[in-house]
Amino acid sequence: MSYFNHIYSASPDDLPHRARAVYIYLRDRAGTGADCWPAVKTIAADLQLSRSTVKRALHDLVHAGLIEKEPRYRENGSNTSNRLILKK
Repeated sequence: MSYFNHIYSASPDDLPHRARAVYIYLRDRAGTGADCWPAVKTIAADLQLSRSTVKRALHDLVHAGLIEKEPRYRENGSNTSNRLILKK
């Protein structure tokens, strides 16, 4: 069974094309594990999407239950890229 069967079969109302593209990107970045931590800016640059579109796609994926976002922080307390955990 393919990693992507559940996103291929999802209706466009449930999972927009932006979310599908970002999910495939994250699955590729995760390698053999279930987590990755690319920055929104990196995803946007690699997929040639706007940062806002990537943020909406990540929200769509969290809402669909395909990923989980875990905030990460630097030693000085400032934010860094989120850890993204692929659920399916």
